[in-house]
Amino acid sequence: KMAAAAGAAAAAAGLWSEVNRCGQNGDFARALKSVNKILQINKDDVTALQCKVVCLIQNGNFKEALGVINTHTKVLTSDVIAFEKAYCEYRLNRIESALKTIQSASQQTDKLKELYGQVLYRLERYDDCLAAYRDLIRNSQDEYEEERKTNLSAVVAAQSTWEKVVPEDLGLREATYELCYNSACALIGQGKLNEAMKKLQKAEELCRQSLSEDSDVTEEDIEAELAIIHGQMAYIMQLQGRTEDALQLYNQIIKLKPTDVGLLAVIANNIITINKDQNVFDSKKKVKLTNAEGVEHKLSKKQLQAIEFNKALLAMYTNQADQCRKLSASLQSQSPEHLLPVLIQAAQLCREKQHAKAVGLLQDFADQHPASAAEIKLTMAQLKIAQGSVTKACMILRSIEELQHKPGMVSALVTMYSHEEDIDSAIEVFTQAIQWYQQHQARTNNGCCVFQPKSPVHLSLIREAANFKLKHGRKKEAISDLEELWKQNPKDVHTLAQLISAYSLVDPEKAKVLSKHLPSSDTLSLKVDVDALENSHGATYVRKKAGKLTGDNQQKEQGQGEVKKKKKKKKGKLPKNYDPKVTPDPERWLPMRERSYYRGRKKGKKKDQVGKGTQGSTTTGSSELDASRTASSPPTSPRPGSGAAVSATSNVIPPRHQKPAGAPATKKKQQQKKKKGAKGGW
Repeated sequence: KMAAAAGAAAAAAGLWSEVNRCGQNGDFARALKSVNKILQINKDDVTALQCKVVCLIQNGNFKEALGVINTHTKVLTSDVIAFEKAYCEYRLNRIESALKTIQSASQQTDKLKELYGQVLYRLERYDDCLAAYRDLIRNSQDEYEEERKTNLSAVVAAQSTWEKVVPEDLGLREATYELCYNSACALIGQGKLNEAMKKLQKAEELCRQSLSEDSDVTEEDIEAELAIIHGQMAYIMQLQGRTEDALQLYNQIIKLKPTDVGLLAVIANNIITINKDQNVFDSKKKVKLTNAEGVEHKLSKKQLQAIEFNKALLAMYTNQADQCRKLSASLQSQSPEHLLPVLIQAAQLCREKQHAKAVGLLQDFADQHPASAAEIKLTMAQLKIAQGSVTKACMILRSIEELQHKPGMVSALVTMYSHEEDIDSAIEVFTQAIQWYQQHQARTNNGCCVFQPKSPVHLSLIREAANFKLKHGRKKEAISDLEELWKQNPKDVHTLAQLISAYSLVDPEKAKVLSKHLPSSDTLSLKVDVDALENSHGATYVRKKAGKLTGDNQQKEQGQGEVKKKKKKKKGKLPKNYDPKVTPDPERWLPMRERSYYRGRKKGKKKDQVGKGTQGSTTTGSSELDASRTASSPPTSPRPGSGAAVSATSNVIPPRHQKPAGAPATKKKQQQKKKKGAKGGW
């Protein structure tokens, strides 16, 4: 037995040497085989189990490694294997489990703290993540300091982009393209697009310099690394309205076929937003990129939500009503307080001509979520206007208390009521808005109510109300508003002039009294350039017109007043075949059917009488078979203008080819000219 034990120990020692050598060479697959042989000798060897877990992690077998840890929980306690377990859970996208594993560890090592920061970032707990990385940078001094600073800048950029937090200056030296890129993202979150573009251009330059130093890196590798920077550049172009440039850059990135599924999903989504309801075939192809495996682990919650919103809208634009309803309902269940899913559902109902149902859906949401009621009611009012129910739309708008006093809302309501010719309601809107400003004008100071001067918006509303009332004949009501304005600014000559004008229609005596407050003409400093006025276009035109008047015309104007200039009548054009000797047809202005000599169209013509010759010609056989046409029968009377009776022979001249009497000789020339310019073929 002792010999067997000694032999096993020697074999184990040899296997451990093999494991050590393979680990140093990075050959973890071969090291794993040796570790398995050691575990056959001693299945509960803690060191061997740890080495097996590490080898599996290095080979990317995270699920198998986690299985080994969970199978040997008695041997591999949380103190021994906490980091490896949390890392496997993190790589398997079990982020919540990884957080619990880290927090349950008795000792927080530097490795666990690094992983803790990554877990917090994935959970989008940016404030805690920022504190974790600051602590790491403060208490660590090793070769990974640059990576920690990059991660710290990424957290700040995420806060600026998703939480709209103004980033603080971390004082980081932007020596790498990763730091420049993160800084640009933070600037985009603040809306500083031009500065962000410059940062991205600097990041691109640094990236090219960094990668070109490695001789093994090809141009394709550099372009693949620059894809994310170019994607962000295209996003800035899209925000700036340069959609054509953005679309071109997006398509260039897709042609490179980058391995980052998150980047491809974001670019595809942005192309769909550019296409909107146009080019839906391209959008349906691009939407497949957003469904790639692993996308949900690469993007933030807001990015994924935006992609789902656009999928629902695309389904609506492509008339996939059931798919649109399914997607929007799923979004609403995930975010019950979010406004967009309900708006998509309402839009789909409107496309199906179910406006009443859409309004009901929006009303229910407004009742359940008062915080979003204003936006919902604005949409409801728009639907009512589309249906032609302007009065109902006004009622909905007036129910939005927080917007009643806004100048834009007042203007919209007054315009709509004016369109419906409801002047009383329009004036009531003005009155309520003015009263709101009067009530909120006062402020409390040591228990006393102190009134401040009227705000510019308040005064503007009063002036607009006065103008509206004057326009619609409400002079007395307008006078009170104008007096209020004049009291606020007695030096306002324009308001005083309006007030005098209004009083002149109601109380002329009062108008005379107020006119005394007008400044005299002597006090008015009219800065008028007389020479400039005389040389202006209008004045020159008047002088030229005046200069054309002759002396006789001036005398006539002085003696007889204005004399209207007689217009020369142009001679009417006569027809080409006009004959002054022939009396025109008095009924020529009437339609042919209404003329006294109209007999209607000839009926009963047999088809076999129509020959294949020239139009109107007859054949010899038909005349011979006509019994009425004998030698003794008298000839038919010729038509007016013809020379003699027409003989019934094959040489007959068709009526349309006959030359009418009195026709000008140039008729033939005119026909030849027409034929010359005509196209060949019938």
